[in-house]
Amino acid sequence: MIDNQTLRDSFRQLYGREPRLFRAPGRVNLIGEHTDYNDGFVLPVAIDRATVVAGAARADQLVRVHSINFKESAEFDLHAAGRCLRNLWLDYVEGIARALQARGLKLRGADLVLFSDVPLGAGLSSSAALEISVGFALLALASLEIDRKGLARAAQAAEHTYVGAQVGIMDQLVSVMGRRCHALLIDCRSLATTQIPLASANTVFVVCDSHVKHELASSAYNQRRAECERGVEILRQRLPGIEALRDVSVAEFDRYAAALPETIRRRCRHVITENARTLAAAQALRAGDMAQMGRLMFRSHESLRADYEVSCAELDLLVEIAARGAGVLGARMTGGGFGGSTVNLLARESLDQFQEIVSRKYTEATNIRPNIYTVEASDGAGEIGAQDFRPKAGE
Repeated sequence: MIDNQTLRDSFRQLYGREPRLFRAPGRVNLIGEHTDYNDGFVLPVAIDRATVVAGAARADQLVRVHSINFKESAEFDLHAAGRCLRNLWLDYVEGIARALQARGLKLRGADLVLFSDVPLGAGLSSSAALEISVGFALLALASLEIDRKGLARAAQAAEHTYVGAQVGIMDQLVSVMGRRCHALLIDCRSLATTQIPLASANTVFVVCDSHVKHELASSAYNQRRAECERGVEILRQRLPGIEALRDVSVAEFDRYAAALPETIRRRCRHVITENARTLAAAQALRAGDMAQMGRLMFRSHESLRADYEVSCAELDLLVEIAARGAGVLGARMTGGGFGGSTVNLLARESLDQFQEIVSRKYTEATNIRPNIYTVEASDGAGEIGAQDFRPKAGE
């Protein structure tokens, strides 16, 4: 952990002048997994862990950047040709700069210092926090404006081109659009967003990092996408107007499921029912019905485990341990699967007991000590010290 004053001091020592500070949060997806590339719905929250950028504009086109986390410095010239796919943290920084330039925005050079308390590899989207915070800083330092969804699209393009990760837009979008004490319902087809209030006084979301990542993840992801696309092709023979699984209701799926091969039927069932669960979860949160939210989370995990087959023994174990705990309302894997983290909903008064039991039992069974993080819903990207940003619903 580093405070803002220490970050300012580090900037002054490196560059000899005063910076402005900008932040962008990580995220956790509460429900709506593997629905994004099927034009469906997701329900993430921006969390109270963020990347913070100290920055000041330069008179030339040079971007100098120092990462406190990696203890490394680098630079690139905005006038020179860009470099990508170096497998370095710099790819995210230069990538967002180049993506903004590609949109016709005339950036200025800048001196930057970066620090993040979003854990790496925990499925909390440290990459989106880095891209959005740097992008926001570069725009502000050049006195440029772009709508928040445009910044999210630029960050997504940066990951595609400069990092080589074909990510969806959920992570970047919630990092710019998040609101304190709210989840964000995202329609992945239209990118319409709706702020969903969280009744968080008596409950808390907790992330448990399994510290496991199986190598099946990338190949299985591509296979699942292909299976969903095949399901759409078959169902379109009965439902001519559909473009994606998002267009198929649960009732329609039940009517025509027998036409699908078994594996494809299970893949489609997960996506179609997960979309329904995500919309139901938004309604439960609006009503303050956290017990129903928890039930939907458990059902989501079972669907991901049995129908979509993207869970793994370690994630299942974390969910099983949580399900037996006092005060636990819901638990599910979050993210792409085959490792990573679970997200858990529990009564605040049960937090200490939950952390102790999960840590002990998971370590006993796997010889791996999990990292456990409480997360609170946070505001999206902005300048620290500036007037608080409150995005409008659908902005």
